[in-house]
Amino acid sequence: MIKVLLADDEELIRTALAALLGLEPDLEVVAQAADGRAAVQAALSHRPDVAVVDLEMPALGGLEVSAELAAVLPSCRVIILTGYGRPPLLKRALDAGASGFLPKGAPGGALADVIRRVHGGARYVDPELAADALTAPECPLTPRELDVLRLAELDTPVAVIARRTHLSNGTVRNYLAAAVAKLGTATRAEAYQLAKRHGWL
Repeated sequence: MIKVLLADDEELIRTALAALLGLEPDLEVVAQAADGRAAVQAALSHRPDVAVVDLEMPALGGLEVSAELAAVLPSCRVIILTGYGRPPLLKRALDAGASGFLPKGAPGGALADVIRRVHGGARYVDPELAADALTAPECPLTPRELDVLRLAELDTPVAVIARRTHLSNGTVRNYLAAAVAKLGTATRAEAYQLAKRHGWL
């Protein structure tokens, strides 16, 4: 019997997955969690063989959960489920120690199959996501430009970004202007949205 932990902040999705996996004769859902921190705690308590975690959750996201479980419970393999699969996220997920990456729109029986594969020691990446990863454009922004743009998410004032990054106001403005120019957008809000859509943030 393969013991499975499910972590997703959307209760409807979590319970539907639990019901679906409960139909499999060799899979047992031993715990569920509504956020990333609870997922790590549940994994330490129940010691599942495989954790299926949502990419975006409160407290800790799927990437952070994967990295933490790799450190504190390396026997637990992690599959990340996502509503969108951007190539940079795929690479970051694998770097964080995830063994599988599957879009939420995958066919119903696919998750059970991936759980079995990952439990057996294999890695699994959705073929469409893998193909996209090979053809995805490289991020044109420097790491510092990305840092500054990430903090500009909610029209954060330049002075606040400068304080958080230990940069001058002028340097922050220069980084934001460079990001807007490189991404070909009209505003920093558009630059942020474009970078997020590509998975660069």
